[in-house]
Amino acid sequence: MTGTGPNPDRLYELLPVYHRRRDAEAGGPLRALLAVVAEQIELVQAGVERMYENWFIETCEDWAVPYLGDLVGHRLPAGYAEALAAGEAARGLAARLAPRRAVAGTVADRRRKGTLPLLEELAMSAAGWPARAVEFSPLTAGTVPVRLWNASPAGRAPHALGFVDLREGARLDLLGSPFDDLAHTVAAPRITAARRQGRHAPPQVGLFVWRLKPYSITRAPAYCIDKARNLYTFSILGDDVPLVAKPVPEPSPAHLAAEENVPAFIRRRALRDRLADFYGPGKSFAVWRDDDPEPLPPDALVVADLARWAYRPRRGQVLVDPVRGRIAFHSGEAPKRGVWVSYHYASGDDLGGGEYPRTRVTPPEAKVYRVGPGGFAGINEAYTAWKRDNVEGGRPEAVIEIVGSGAHQERLEFALDPGDRLELRAAPGARPVLRMLDWHGNRPDSLQVTANPREDGDDRPPPRVVLDGLLVTGRGVTVSGPVGALVVRHSTLVPGWSLESGCGPAHPEEPSLILENTTACVQIERSVVGTILVIADEARADPLPIHLADSVLDATAPGLAALSAPDCRHANAVLHARRSTVIGEVHAHAVRVAENTLFDGRVSVARRAIGCLRFCHVPPGSRTPRRYHCEPDRTWAALREAAERGDVDPADLPALRAVEAQRVRPRFTARRYGAPGYVQLAADVADEIARGAEDGSEMGVWHDLYQPQRADGLRARLQEFSPAGFDAGILYAT
Repeated sequence: MTGTGPNPDRLYELLPVYHRRRDAEAGGPLRALLAVVAEQIELVQAGVERMYENWFIETCEDWAVPYLGDLVGHRLPAGYAEALAAGEAARGLAARLAPRRAVAGTVADRRRKGTLPLLEELAMSAAGWPARAVEFSPLTAGTVPVRLWNASPAGRAPHALGFVDLREGARLDLLGSPFDDLAHTVAAPRITAARRQGRHAPPQVGLFVWRLKPYSITRAPAYCIDKARNLYTFSILGDDVPLVAKPVPEPSPAHLAAEENVPAFIRRRALRDRLADFYGPGKSFAVWRDDDPEPLPPDALVVADLARWAYRPRRGQVLVDPVRGRIAFHSGEAPKRGVWVSYHYASGDDLGGGEYPRTRVTPPEAKVYRVGPGGFAGINEAYTAWKRDNVEGGRPEAVIEIVGSGAHQERLEFALDPGDRLELRAAPGARPVLRMLDWHGNRPDSLQVTANPREDGDDRPPPRVVLDGLLVTGRGVTVSGPVGALVVRHSTLVPGWSLESGCGPAHPEEPSLILENTTACVQIERSVVGTILVIADEARADPLPIHLADSVLDATAPGLAALSAPDCRHANAVLHARRSTVIGEVHAHAVRVAENTLFDGRVSVARRAIGCLRFCHVPPGSRTPRRYHCEPDRTWAALREAAERGDVDPADLPALRAVEAQRVRPRFTARRYGAPGYVQLAADVADEIARGAEDGSEMGVWHDLYQPQRADGLRARLQEFSPAGFDAGILYAT
């Protein structure tokens, strides 16, 4: 019966027809009894099948993973049992602490112990990071005694590793990178040091890991920043985006990772020397012009440094700068119908608008209106068709799905009636861009969502709007009227409306989401959103609930308001924040709950008696509800305890508090949206932040990556499988 559904009559059907007929005449008591017995048989059979599946690491339950690992001698990091006991919320942490792939390969890995390719495989199996292992002993130069120099044949030193040929530009271009093969002098710090890591020393092995992932953009329009000189950027936002190589699988397990096997940033010299490895359909990037079905030929591309747009291409040439993501055409060969590009950019995880897979649920009663090839020409055309079908509430639920990663320049104004459900989303594998332009000179041009009030006797629920998988630039989103809910998931409302060349915001003080006299419950999930402005009559309207989960609320600067009312007054809103990063100040009616969240700006609430903050960072001077295990409060509490014990002079407490407040504060690889490593915690951030979440992970939007636990698990594996007598350390390439 394996693979079939529960059948209560499975035993009853085995009886002869005579007995079944007699039982039916008696009212079916035997059938009811056998149904109960069959149910118990199903439970026993399911338990036996589950027990059989628990014999194998690929199919076993989570609780059986450590037992199977113990059979083969796999050592688990601490905290696995606690993660399983925490319930479904910690399943991801349990998977990071005990990856099934690492347990399954334990026996085979011991046979290859001490080899560099094995260390690279351990980085992928234990932490999920692409890596390159480097032994620094052959790359360490030393001073040769004069007596050995003179004794060597022809007066040459026995080791010439310290000499560099300045004409070898290709090797010099790799200086300091994971692929650097030049000799260096000895570094005093060890590679396992906590504060300052050394690299080049005889008994050391470094494992360079790439934490940022490559994300694709397919056949999207480039941005023309200078029509007179035909200058373009790969990014539709006009900012500089370093191009990332699409990794190529390694040919064999014994192969050491090369530059094309990891998601490294494309260098100019590497692109010039190996253009065919990076350029073309299905590769790292490609460029199309006008309506040509084929990309530009490789012999037409010239790699150049376009940092200041100083170079001018010759006729028949197209300049490409992979470091800044820029393109330049000859003035006499300007594209007539546009430029389209495919490329890869770097990001920490699935966040904001992107082509990565997303979970989509289409209600069975909703009609899908597709915008793109084979469908409607524009979003407004699809919206008009839905309104025509929805006369008098005939079809209240609709999904407008945008196909492709193109840019849509339209005036979008959605007027919804009670009972309407509208979802504007990206098709699978697409990242559409909604460019809100200056359509009117006398009023805002944001994406408008309004709701018509209900009439007397109308019991239909308020309308609901969902934005899924979109990137909105040029303006923000305005919601007004009695809207029931606004859901923003896997989308980006560009902070500062649009970007400049250095990823700086074009309008840093402009809001990306305006909630004007509305009743909407706002839900923001795995998205990047700029400033939220709440305009409401506090005397007549209840505070709006704003739920922020696994997202970034970015006001572009810590001193600007991320959530507020006009003139930086307290917004009539109640904030719920979980696993999020907030850059900017929060001025709200209350914070109901904030968990594992980084506030990189002061928080001020009007109602301190409502809600709590747990395992968060809140800057000094904030006015918040009660706090539990927050920073820098815990650090200051440790100072007070030290003063009570006599270890610290009480007179020095104010100065020490200021020093600790500077040490225990968020530091990011990049603060600007669009830059690689956006809101990724810096490598030198304090452990109170990097491991300050409830489960020992990092605070902020990347909490669910569990990077501290992944690093700890990888270090434990390195201690077990490193070459004998060597120190092995983790070096972050990104």
